[in-house]
Amino acid sequence: MQSKTFSNKCATFAPLLARYIIRSNTQEMKVTVIGAGNVGATCANVLAQKEIANEIVLLDIKEGFAEGKALDIWETSPINLYDSRTVGSTNDYSKTKDSEVVVITSGLPRKPGMSRDDLIATNAGIVKMVTENVIKYSPNAKIIIVSNPLDVMTYCAYLTAKVDRSQVFGMAGVLDTARYRSFIAEELNVSPKDIQAVLMGGHGDTMVPLTRYTTVGGIPVTELLSEDKLNEIIERTKFGGGEIVKLLGTSAWYAPGAAAAQMVEAIVRDQKRIFPVCAWLDGEYGMKDLYLGVPVVLGKGGIEKIIELDLNEGEKAMLAESAEAVRNVMSVLDNMNVDA
Repeated sequence: MQSKTFSNKCATFAPLLARYIIRSNTQEMKVTVIGAGNVGATCANVLAQKEIANEIVLLDIKEGFAEGKALDIWETSPINLYDSRTVGSTNDYSKTKDSEVVVITSGLPRKPGMSRDDLIATNAGIVKMVTENVIKYSPNAKIIIVSNPLDVMTYCAYLTAKVDRSQVFGMAGVLDTARYRSFIAEELNVSPKDIQAVLMGGHGDTMVPLTRYTTVGGIPVTELLSEDKLNEIIERTKFGGGEIVKLLGTSAWYAPGAAAAQMVEAIVRDQKRIFPVCAWLDGEYGMKDLYLGVPVVLGKGGIEKIIELDLNEGEKAMLAESAEAVRNVMSVLDNMNVDA
């Protein structure tokens, strides 16, 4: 009887103990989000509510903007019952010192009449300046890029940071895969929790969702959906961002912010999660000197491993096409000598 009572007590206190261990591991941990707009503020809010770090710094160039967002988030702590403190800063990077992870969302949206090259030049200047300050105060930080155009801005940050490729990577595949999975869940009327998928390539209409690696509760999705329906879902995924823009008149923020926060959690808690991430390739998939979305193991060391799938000829062709599109955009940045 005593043994049974002891077991019951252990079962009761186990969740509390787990929560305590997580808090102990994140004690004195700092995470910074650069850019207090919709995506950045959403990311900071998710990080705070999940108690990913004991301090979350939100920084923006606009006077008082980050301070206001951080204060508003902090005032939800008694309601949502968490202890992570959000701190706002107007362009004072000293407050970001010794951050474990830095998420960069800074940049301007493309405006009417602005060419692709103009957008790259403008946002590359912003990302370069931000990255220089991040490295100055947190040289060992893992840097997650959310700024657009995503692939080329990640490349810009990498050129600027001059650190190992495992430390600088982009958030795109996590978001794109989430959209893909949510659309499949909607079509099948099942829980999105049971859907696993792999998506590769650039962020945009050349992305490569791999139906062969998509499962629903372990069942290949091809057994549950027709090829035509799957292709419809893939096309919707490719233009998922545009669908939001048409509805809202602005780009998405809840899903991108949450996707970035999920990557931060995998790093801070050393979860070794397998995510599709915009990573620097150095021979993987037969490609070199290129940022492209591929599956990786994400943990305390940042990108700890790039997983090379055995792609069939059709998948290889689609990935090569996506890589070429990304390389063309990267060449625009190269011609700007942004790392000079």
